[in-house]
Amino acid sequence: MLSDIHQRKIPLLMQMALTSILITKSVTVDRFPELFFFFLGGFISTFFTFILLFIKVKASIHMIGISALTFFVVGMSMHNQVNIIYTIASLFLLNGIIASSRLQMKAHTMEELVIGMAVGTLPQLVLWIFWL
Repeated sequence: MLSDIHQRKIPLLMQMALTSILITKSVTVDRFPELFFFFLGGFISTFFTFILLFIKVKASIHMIGISALTFFVVGMSMHNQVNIIYTIASLFLLNGIIASSRLQMKAHTMEELVIGMAVGTLPQLVLWIFWL
């Protein structure tokens, strides 16, 4: 619960550093292509969130995480041609539960939740082109 958006800069920088180490040293594109693009999408989302801080826009990091996971699982379902509709439905339900809990706690506004969902979803969708 960081109320000041400037307090988010160091944790986001650390997240980007750790994710870049992960995707260059461990989860490489030739060994685990699906996971590589999932983490690359996470890195891109974190970078966009960091950039948004400089224009004083606060995005919900909770929504970024759950929406990125949701669309990664949808992509995995299509990639492996496996019907995991109950898992996907559960993840969409969790998106709603997390969004409503953030609103209930007055931690975010609706705009911040929508921005967070967009920042989490769009990189995953764009990266589908490369691994799907």
